[in-house]
Amino acid sequence: MVSKHFLKKAFLAVAIAGVAVLPIAYEHTVPVLTASAAFIAPPASAHISLSKKLDILLADPKLKSGITGVSVRNADTGDTLYSNMADIRLRPASNMKLLTGAAALDVLGSDYTYETEILTTGKQKGPVLKGDLYLKGKGDPTLLERDLQGFAKQLKQQGIRKVQGDLYADDTWYDDDRYSQDLNWSDEFNYVGAQVSALNLSPNEDYDTGTVIVEVKPGAAAGDKPSVTLTPATETSVIVNEAKTVAADGKKSISIHREHGTNRIIVEGAIPAGASPSRSWTAVWEPSEMTLDVFGNALKVEGIQVLGKKGLQRAAAPGSAKVLASKESMPLSEIFIPFMKLSNNGHAEMLVKEMGRTVKGEGSWNAGLAVMGDTLERLGIPKNTVVLRDGSGMSHKNLVSSETLTALLIRAQQEPWYPAYRESLPLAGEADRMVGGTLRNRLKGEATKGTVAAKTGSITGVSTLSGYAETTKGTPVVFSIMINNYITGPVTPIEDAIVTAIAESDL
Repeated sequence: MVSKHFLKKAFLAVAIAGVAVLPIAYEHTVPVLTASAAFIAPPASAHISLSKKLDILLADPKLKSGITGVSVRNADTGDTLYSNMADIRLRPASNMKLLTGAAALDVLGSDYTYETEILTTGKQKGPVLKGDLYLKGKGDPTLLERDLQGFAKQLKQQGIRKVQGDLYADDTWYDDDRYSQDLNWSDEFNYVGAQVSALNLSPNEDYDTGTVIVEVKPGAAAGDKPSVTLTPATETSVIVNEAKTVAADGKKSISIHREHGTNRIIVEGAIPAGASPSRSWTAVWEPSEMTLDVFGNALKVEGIQVLGKKGLQRAAAPGSAKVLASKESMPLSEIFIPFMKLSNNGHAEMLVKEMGRTVKGEGSWNAGLAVMGDTLERLGIPKNTVVLRDGSGMSHKNLVSSETLTALLIRAQQEPWYPAYRESLPLAGEADRMVGGTLRNRLKGEATKGTVAAKTGSITGVSTLSGYAETTKGTPVVFSIMINNYITGPVTPIEDAIVTAIAESDL
């Protein structure tokens, strides 16, 4: 089964009895690992220094021929407590979001909100609006179907029953580049590689913007066609259902993918009669058109007819257009919870473009990354020490060192936006997804659960973990662990052992 939870748990298949498991290029939540996925643990003696324990952990055979950068510092003084290749620039994976998040909070502020508008150039005469309607997006990554339904209700309350014109999607707040420069083509149909548009829609409150939930339910009996539904319902996506229902004792093998350059979603494989549904969060092609289609459906539900014949169109609202309805998003401090806890790539890239739009008047990656570089330099991260290629960390060309990440974590504590930044990080071992996030099944020990706040990261051959911890003596610590170029995994037990050693130390 291809599902959202499968993608978010990209290391679900762990090493059993020493069998190697290769990583895939998605952020993940790692389940509790069995003893068979063991690492080389240091002796339990309290007399062994932290440095010696970490040296032993880094001698694990899984790390052989790879590169591991580790930086551990006192969070108050900045003093180095441990360093291993800490000055080597490595691929950060989703630890890039630590940089993006800090820059965005600094540029935009924790109270920043996005706006979505309904505009028209027409005039209302009785129940008829004589003119076109524009749905204008300004980058809100949390727009939901119910928000579009709310717009339709507002228009109805204004007495509008007919629109003597067409519907247009205005996504010109950002440019037309839908993908960051290094995104792999194979990631395009997955929610982790969803297109970036200023007018976008999320299917639920995880806010995986630019996606639809594809749900496959078995037929009543073997041989029946399974049913396939989309959330939100939209005619911009076409389902090609090639799946089949098999006997109740059969094997589930549902595959869901979207063809490149189209919205044809192919459903294949088998699902046993009586089995639970299979779900996949699938990225759509041209999300602004999907958003407009869902808005059009909301108008129909409210009994508002659109008489225009042009269909789904994208166009900028004229400067003379007036606002009929608008919606403000939740503040950035609240958006940061699903963004960082669940490691949402789309949010990261939209933040980059929003920084560009706000500072340079251009909602593009080039402008946004330039602003990000300038902001990080103000925060003590010189431009010549990092390579910034995107906001999410999906690019294998991003480069940053572990000591740079710990320097940022220390500096962040001095900024007014630090409470929102710290609160957004996954909290180790906490089961609630919006608290523990991608660390909810990790670091459940007494010294780490509920106290370690850190950002995970994973793309092929890369695993990272950076954040805040506290020693047994109450010393606040920042750490960054960046493992690159490993091919025998998983390596997350090594990361967890390092963090546990730090937390259990008597520093």
